[in-house]
Amino acid sequence: MSTTSAPHTRGGPVLAYVLKGYPRISETFISNEILLLEQLGFAMHLFPMRQPRETFCHDSVKKIRARVDYLPTELTQQFCTLLRANIFLAAKKPAAFREALRHARAGLSVKTGNLATLKHLLQAGFLTNNHLLGDSRISQLHGHFAHSPTSVTLMASIFSGLPFSFTAHAKDIYTSEPGKLRRKMEKARFVITCTDHNRKYLESIAQGVSTPVYCVYHGIDLALFSNPEVPRVAVKPPYHILTVARMTEKKGLPTIYRALALLKAAGIRFRHTLIGDGDDREKILELIDSLKLDQDCRWLGTRTHQEVLEQFRQSDLFVLGCNIAKNGDRDGIPNVLVESLAMGVPAVSTSVSAIPELLVNNETGITVDPGDPTQLAAAMKNILTDAALRRRLISGGKRIVAESFDNRMWITRLAELFRRHNDAFGPHLSRQELQVNGHEIF
Repeated sequence: MSTTSAPHTRGGPVLAYVLKGYPRISETFISNEILLLEQLGFAMHLFPMRQPRETFCHDSVKKIRARVDYLPTELTQQFCTLLRANIFLAAKKPAAFREALRHARAGLSVKTGNLATLKHLLQAGFLTNNHLLGDSRISQLHGHFAHSPTSVTLMASIFSGLPFSFTAHAKDIYTSEPGKLRRKMEKARFVITCTDHNRKYLESIAQGVSTPVYCVYHGIDLALFSNPEVPRVAVKPPYHILTVARMTEKKGLPTIYRALALLKAAGIRFRHTLIGDGDDREKILELIDSLKLDQDCRWLGTRTHQEVLEQFRQSDLFVLGCNIAKNGDRDGIPNVLVESLAMGVPAVSTSVSAIPELLVNNETGITVDPGDPTQLAAAMKNILTDAALRRRLISGGKRIVAESFDNRMWITRLAELFRRHNDAFGPHLSRQELQVNGHEIF
């Protein structure tokens, strides 16, 4: 299965990304990363494991020039296609195929299921036989997310002999078996993760694995998330409160709505807007009704980047109720929190995972304990009614985003890591070139 844009348009080595899906509305950080790497001179080839679910995409995706080839996704419908490629590959590279089979057997587990491992092996064989062996320019493989994309990437590396690296994010780290993560880290040339909290966790489970783990924040495009309007320091009811989140357990939406019910009971008038969709949609909408918040809250579903920006401009407060899901899934630093601060909208969330790396209490934002609507309601009330606190949070939020979450800075760092670990991508940058807005990135 192959849906492609233009073939490689640049000479030189190619960096191949294996992705869960592409493009995805909720993963603008990946499309922004690809676009910025192209702007830094990298030729890219994308291998998504799934077709896009949404019918539209953000404008940044339209600027990406990389070739896109979708891997066969359905075992039942595309088994013959996958099997044929793997038979050819086994004939061409029998030793590598045996090694990949040994690795696949070692990775079998009750938790993830043998069928998933078989699928990843076959996808890796298809990727190698149909693309990697026929394109000598591909010099590095990189998996985005440590679970299935990196499983495919690792086995494709074994098949092809190409080096690989991967980026670990949140769910893929904390819902994966530490032993499987460790084996992936051991074989990778280097590992990227998007928070310092994640970096420390990965290093804690490495147990002697020498593969370096680097923190590379997602960051945002500061030019896109700039609000020319005067910050809303003194605000009046009804307050405009915004949440942008997938409707899933780890986002803690029930905590938000229970906190809003407490605000309403205290006589505080507000208008809450939720942007996003997900598996828990019906459960959340029923909760809104049961709390008698249907006149105070609205759900807009999935919206484009421009529509989200407009909602930020109209908002007095941004709130996320992040928690740790029953299966261990959790956020790192949700990009929408960074975007909110950049837009001059003060934010409140929880102390889960790496969120305090962005929201420093009473300096750049406020964090409360997860799952506690009383704390969350109190924090929201304070931010809405205390002008001095709002002024401090707005100023501190803008400062931390400008200094620490400029995506150009972090993608320049990522590009340098690819260069340092693979000579095919050219010489290292000079110290002066490794500065963005006066900040050294190494």
